[in-house]
Amino acid sequence: MLEELDPLIAGGLTEEEAARRLATEGYNELPSTKPRSIFAIAMDVVREPMFLLLVACGLIYLTLGDLKEALILMGFVFVVMGITLYQERKTERALEALRDLSSPRALVVRNSVLRRIPGREVVRGDVIVLSEGDRVPADGACLTCTNLSVDESLLTGESVPVRKIQCAAIPTEAGCPGGDDLPFVYSSTLVVKGQGVVSVTATAMNTEIGKIGRALQTTKPERTRLQRETSRLVRNVAVFGSCLCAAVVLIYGFTRGDWLHGILAGITLAMALLPEEFPVVMTIFLALGAWRISRKNVLTRRVPAVETLGAATVLCVDKTGTLTLNCMRVSRLYAGGQFCDVDHNGPGELPDDFHELVEFGILAGQREPFDPMEKALRELGENGLIDTAHLHDHWTLVREYPLSEKLLSLSHVWKSSANEAYVIAAKGAPEAIADLCHFDEATTEALVEKVHQMADRGLRVLGAAKASFVHSDLPGEQHDFPFRFLGLIGFSDPVRPGVPAAIAECHEAGIRVVMITGDYPGTALSIASQIGISNVGGCITGPELDAMDDGELQRRIGTVNLFARVVPEQKLRLVNALKANGEVVAMTGDGVNDAPALKSAHIGVAMGGRGTDVARESAALVLLDDDFSSIVGAVRVGRRIFDNLKRVMAYIFAIHVPIAGMSLLPILFKWPLVFYPVHIAFLELIIDPACSVAFEAEPEEEDVMKRPPRDPGEPLFGMEILGLGLLQGLSVLVIVLGVYVITLHDGRGAQEARALTFTALVMANLGLILANRSWTHVILATLKRPNPAVWWVIGGALGLLALVLYVPFLRELFQFSTLHADDLLLCLGAGVVSITWFELLKVFRNRKKSAQAPGR
Repeated sequence: MLEELDPLIAGGLTEEEAARRLATEGYNELPSTKPRSIFAIAMDVVREPMFLLLVACGLIYLTLGDLKEALILMGFVFVVMGITLYQERKTERALEALRDLSSPRALVVRNSVLRRIPGREVVRGDVIVLSEGDRVPADGACLTCTNLSVDESLLTGESVPVRKIQCAAIPTEAGCPGGDDLPFVYSSTLVVKGQGVVSVTATAMNTEIGKIGRALQTTKPERTRLQRETSRLVRNVAVFGSCLCAAVVLIYGFTRGDWLHGILAGITLAMALLPEEFPVVMTIFLALGAWRISRKNVLTRRVPAVETLGAATVLCVDKTGTLTLNCMRVSRLYAGGQFCDVDHNGPGELPDDFHELVEFGILAGQREPFDPMEKALRELGENGLIDTAHLHDHWTLVREYPLSEKLLSLSHVWKSSANEAYVIAAKGAPEAIADLCHFDEATTEALVEKVHQMADRGLRVLGAAKASFVHSDLPGEQHDFPFRFLGLIGFSDPVRPGVPAAIAECHEAGIRVVMITGDYPGTALSIASQIGISNVGGCITGPELDAMDDGELQRRIGTVNLFARVVPEQKLRLVNALKANGEVVAMTGDGVNDAPALKSAHIGVAMGGRGTDVARESAALVLLDDDFSSIVGAVRVGRRIFDNLKRVMAYIFAIHVPIAGMSLLPILFKWPLVFYPVHIAFLELIIDPACSVAFEAEPEEEDVMKRPPRDPGEPLFGMEILGLGLLQGLSVLVIVLGVYVITLHDGRGAQEARALTFTALVMANLGLILANRSWTHVILATLKRPNPAVWWVIGGALGLLALVLYVPFLRELFQFSTLHADDLLLCLGAGVVSITWFELLKVFRNRKKSAQAPGR
């Protein structure tokens, strides 16, 4: 090929000029970001209120001499620091993966000699030679090409390779990727057919993939609302608790003159008020949620996204490789005036009328094809033409007539040993095949109608023809052969199995599905109809998107579910427009072009098998099996996590009210102290496993995927949770306080009052655990739902209570007196009474809901 070029172009650059440009413009790679020091990251971590609270609790336990509890809390600090360090490294790893992808080996012309060099050493102005299977090392313009087709799905999302033509003059920069008959090639795309000689116009960050890298470098991942609101909640409670504890120390010291016991009372109240369970619950719920999602073949890269996924209101779906298999199949044939739909799940046999069409479609391709459509044709032939005389692996290829800008078809001339005549197979655009066959206007119009029928199904349509030639001298152009039209071949990128059912379940769960693709509108509409995405709002194309301002886009995006011919920068703009509308956005994708949008979305979901490293590094979740339906299971887990989080937060509020109340009220009324630090530590032995294990293991409600997502503007821990927790806590406080006051007034002594009050509180605590397992079903109904962790917590609590009540050493340590059977029954009754109102409220709500149900 080089010999056919102008000597100046064939010579390419000199080594000296290349070295000079390399020194001036830099290597053909993406620059790495400067990593932050571990110290800087650690300082950011410890400034978070949640982690400051952990440290404060650890110091309190150290003050009390409880080294084990202090070490556990400090351990959580270091674990979270490690997780944060891992998260900070994600952007750097994404850029490293992008840089590796953009630096393949390159065959360049230096000093008129072909040399293969690392892609990072390619410079602007280099002449590179591309062949089938090569990865393009830089953006450039085609100086000459033969049957050159390039897979640009990495950048555009189009599943079908695009044809390239040579340019009349070398441009200063390449145009936008996408579409046939352009003279530009782009870094990191793949040559699937033909050859070409290219002049490099851009390297490194100036390439199309470099622009994506720049966007990825500047895009920051979204901090989840759960993280923001939990930090705010913990900070507020901590500030309130600290002030109250300081007040208790002062009141006790000034009113009783005993500052040592005042400090002890303040520490006790601090332990009662400080919500150390919040960060522990957050860590454990999300970590176990990530583990549960991994069992559904979904890898969690950003743990807080597990909960956020359950709140998703919009799922932006990339078509190629996500909804479809990103491969080509022959779906429909037209020959002899009739159509034939190809059943790839059937026996594989084709009707006789279509044998010749497939036979010559294969003959018009490579013997060992690299092009996806030629692979699909050969696969169909090997399955549908087996044991027939229509496969000719022993024939000899004599000549190839390539595609040209004027005639979008190619022809292969074959010779068989048994036949003196040449056999010619042609394949190409239907209008080009019609031209080869010399169709008249009426016949051409009839053919175009058939092509439209296939194209309306989202198929890529090619025509095929055959000819026979007996002369020894082959003509100069394929147009000179006497071709006979054989038919049309329709190719499709098949929908992934299970996608329609997954889309339907998303709709039932109130999640809107939006398709964003670089493919053509007809293909997008066809795929949407197959999988059940509504196209009532029509389809917006990339050029139409460019013509809209942000306000118009935000208005239109509320009703339009299909976006076609979209480039990477526009995907990011669409995600940002949805976020501006208050939506919680999940974005799925697998290509480099998806990385900025995956990172910007609230939840980025990448394909693990077909996805690129860049997409996986930028996403919060990765589908390991590339099965779109796995995301539905992940949404289910996310919603379950949030439901259980609401219940456990209400429980934490509820149980801390009576503990704090019984720590504070005796000080205010000068009664004997009820609780000392050892009592609070004992209660924590029940509260912690209940929060971190029992509630986390609670199964989801039956309607978890049949209700709409929660309102994005609604606080995660709003008045419902706070109010319910406070009401439950106050009811327990009233009952427990009543037990304490009545016992004191009966003259039974401080130790017996303390034992009865503490036992009643433990029973009420167990009642709160059982009542909060479900806010719709009463306790008797929830007993049928499997959750062994609940019974381990209850059994352990009762066992520990028995030890502190009846083991003399422990009873003295807790300053209890011995309780009798009637005392235990009194405490059990107090626990039952304290949560009875909530059980009655459930019954009332269920009856009201049943009465309002349709048909009643």
